[in-house]
Amino acid sequence: MSQISSPALPAALPRLSPRVVGLLAALVTVLIWTAFIVVARASADPARLPTLTPLDIVFARVLGAGAILLPLGWWLTQSQRARQRAAGQLPTAGSLFGLSPLPLRTTVLTGLFGGLLYGLLAYQGFVFAPAAHASVLMPGSLPLWTALLAVWVLGERISGSRAVGLLCIVAGDLLVGGASLLHALDGSGVWRGDVLFILAAFIWSCYSVLVRKYALQAVHATTAITVFGFLVYVPSYLLLVWAGVLPGQVFTAPLRDVVLQMLMQGVGSVVVSGISFNLMIRAFGPVRSTMLTAVVPGLSALSAALFLSEPLPWNVLTGLALVTVGIVFGVRRAGASKP
Repeated sequence: MSQISSPALPAALPRLSPRVVGLLAALVTVLIWTAFIVVARASADPARLPTLTPLDIVFARVLGAGAILLPLGWWLTQSQRARQRAAGQLPTAGSLFGLSPLPLRTTVLTGLFGGLLYGLLAYQGFVFAPAAHASVLMPGSLPLWTALLAVWVLGERISGSRAVGLLCIVAGDLLVGGASLLHALDGSGVWRGDVLFILAAFIWSCYSVLVRKYALQAVHATTAITVFGFLVYVPSYLLLVWAGVLPGQVFTAPLRDVVLQMLMQGVGSVVVSGISFNLMIRAFGPVRSTMLTAVVPGLSALSAALFLSEPLPWNVLTGLALVTVGIVFGVRRAGASKP
């Protein structure tokens, strides 16, 4: 294999500063998180006659991410075991046939919350509720659930300024989700989607707290949840579809639809955004990074109105404003109070 001389690389590929890398990573993260909401709603909305069910989309998501992260997980585990052997220790690193770089208990916990449950709840929610509701109730609710769980699990304290920001988030959630609950008895199924979105946000917050509790690296955690989802969901899905229990359409739908979901929901939402979010954290820290992602709720709702022609009633717009202000205010004040 021919080698490229190293002196020519700096001129051809100028090294980017950490700030530029962080800004590019933030742009990628925001765009993928926004696209995830819009594409998921477009793919699951019954009015658009979708070719894939939510369970099919989860299958494609796991396949797409697994194609990249399963080989990476094996390499990470083998590298850890090689270091253990070099240190004269038993090569016990990793789990699940050497595909997950994390211990079995950690892999199961993070995989259950950060992988399977989140995907199953979120994609099913898009069947009932529009993308604007998901914009408020999923990324918008994450700081609220994460803060409450951090108090309970990690023993953290909520400052007065952050409490004000969290109250704004609660008010925004109630404006959106509460309004749909008021129409629960009139035959509208939107409230079901809202409940599923809230549960999905809670589940992802559980995963976030687990990552913080065990001090997991982003690549290792993302790989572990993908390995768990692949080994548990793929054989279960195939068996249930083969037995006729699930109306799986992944083998009858147009190939382009399946590939799109593998690329968007698997490679994009799981792999690329996982890496870009980690780069953003390294460049700006968790406080400023959260402020940057605060644009996702509003951007995804506006994108849904533009590309999916979804309406934006006053309660959704007001809820978006409250949630965005709550995220930015709470994070900014908390960051300013630190030395």
